[in-house]
Amino acid sequence: MKLLASGNEAVAMAAFDCGVTLGCGYPGTPSSEILDEFSKIGGNAEWAPNEKCALEVAIGAAYSGARALTTMKHVGLNVAADPFFTIAYSGTPGGLVVISADDPGMASSQNEQDNRRYAIAAGVPMFEPSDSQECYDFLCEAFALAEKFRSPVLFRMTTRVCHSQCIVDRRLAAAPLPRKATSFTRDPKSNVMVPAFAKIAHKRLRADLHTMQEINEEGKFIIEKSGSAELGIITSGISYQHVLDAAPEASILKLGMTYPLPVENIRKFAAGVKRCLIVEEGDPVLFEQIMAAGIKVENKLEEFRFGELNVSRVRKLIAKDTTPEPVGAPGKPPQLCPGCPHRKTFEVLRDLGCIVSGDIGCYTLGVMPPFSAIDSCVCMGASVTVGLGLRHTLPESEAHKVVSVIGDSTFLHTGINGIVEMVYNRPATGHVVLILDNRITAMTGCQENPATGRKLDHSPAYAVSLENIVKGIGVDNCDVIDTTMETEKFAELLKQRLASNECSVIIARRPCILAVAKMAKMGKN
Repeated sequence: MKLLASGNEAVAMAAFDCGVTLGCGYPGTPSSEILDEFSKIGGNAEWAPNEKCALEVAIGAAYSGARALTTMKHVGLNVAADPFFTIAYSGTPGGLVVISADDPGMASSQNEQDNRRYAIAAGVPMFEPSDSQECYDFLCEAFALAEKFRSPVLFRMTTRVCHSQCIVDRRLAAAPLPRKATSFTRDPKSNVMVPAFAKIAHKRLRADLHTMQEINEEGKFIIEKSGSAELGIITSGISYQHVLDAAPEASILKLGMTYPLPVENIRKFAAGVKRCLIVEEGDPVLFEQIMAAGIKVENKLEEFRFGELNVSRVRKLIAKDTTPEPVGAPGKPPQLCPGCPHRKTFEVLRDLGCIVSGDIGCYTLGVMPPFSAIDSCVCMGASVTVGLGLRHTLPESEAHKVVSVIGDSTFLHTGINGIVEMVYNRPATGHVVLILDNRITAMTGCQENPATGRKLDHSPAYAVSLENIVKGIGVDNCDVIDTTMETEKFAELLKQRLASNECSVIIARRPCILAVAKMAKMGKN
């Protein structure tokens, strides 16, 4: 079966065709479509409250012998890092693949961290597909490698690979691999990482990496293109596509499995060219590893470390051309939708002169004109705790202006602990947390979350109550209001809560207009 598919769609098809029993994740651009597509074609997929939960559920599935997939964007792996590092030691009998979708250029993210460093730090093998076909092929290989070595595999994608399309040969579609029979075998020495067992596991991990390097040296995941002896380029991922167009005359060594590296293949390639240049998006990860192996290669100039590469930039990179790049035409600045239920909320926050600790989601756009109503945004869930830090340290008159603003999905992701912190280490002035509940995970494409009453496939589920959570933790006041229809009432309520020394949560509840349209189209309420 051959068809046109994006990288995300190819991963979903590969997961289905190679017998993945369970896919878990948290929606984050550019990875969000993977589990949606996996579910559509018949896979068992779920949205977890956050990435740590998703990885831990996948680990449990892989303990039973099942093949399990977990998906997230690059910053999501920060949230899942704790189990990620430990499961690298213990491993699982079932195949476990962790997809990190990085965002060079920050098209939809707060940073452009390079998650290839996670593979090196944790000591897990890593694949980097360069197109949709490799997304399909490499995912199947990743599961085979994971099972062979009982090791999780990091599958690093980037925005362009996730969203670009090419022809994919879905070679297993005619006879997909069956889901593995599952059972649990007690193995405390492998699965319980107390220090005595972890020390043994760490040594086994390093030994396995040496064996994986030998497998990589066999060349199965390498593409070598013979060309000029004057210029050789070592590359990986989407950069390979740009190099093909930018330097058709060059010799090219394209790496598919980028940790552990096939060092001897690289050494031989570098020795055969006069100038050996590393072309990679983001950090100099390949360059540092190759230089550490004693192979002399040339790094890109610092200015090419930022943002996505393209054919034009690669040509400049090769030529060491540091002339300023042309500035593109300004795009339309992002803004809240005209009918967004958050608009009136931010108007009130602005008009009252609040100090607003913001969070990740659609409502981050409250920082833009005409609202200009957000003063900080660090990471998922940080609005509550950053706001508490301000409350603890500002003079009383300023502290009473501080409001934490967080969305419903983000609150369930990592905001709950902030409420625990608020009632436990209560500021003298109290605090006000505003949960903007638009009944969906809106910014990443209107995915379900535990408060919507629907699962990933839109089938009915228990709807977690935000008000019951905060009341159960022990806040003094919990109010639910529609700030669009009751704007003046909301303004008075907010002023009242800000003036008190109590801990208050206000839930501003009104559905996202995009979600309403989407559900109507699906014939659901």
